[in-house]
Amino acid sequence: MKRPGPVRWLHYVYGGVLPEEYREWVLYDATAKTWVLRFAFRIFIEALPWLVAGYVVLTLVTPMPAGMIIAALLISLLLSLFLTVTSADELAEVRLAKHGFPPGAGKEVRKRRGGASTWP
Repeated sequence: MKRPGPVRWLHYVYGGVLPEEYREWVLYDATAKTWVLRFAFRIFIEALPWLVAGYVVLTLVTPMPAGMIIAALLISLLLSLFLTVTSADELAEVRLAKHGFPPGAGKEVRKRRGGASTWP
């Protein structure tokens, strides 16, 4: 199974479609035993530039202490993780469909491998 390099992986994280040679890896990414953790990590990577930008803007524009800004940004990160992870099944299926897999492929593969086909 061919894994994407860092640049292609970032393209994938931000919603891009990988070339056909990575198709098997995309299926693995959405069906591995750790697929929910992988999903949450991708969400964190997607949010990271926005969190950094928010920190910079808030420290320049407001008189709030840095600790308070970091706490607010961490709360926003936790909320975004919660809201997206609750839809992880559907979002994983959308990602698989973008790469040419039939609807329900991820759930079926997870079920066949003996794991829970959905989360939680």
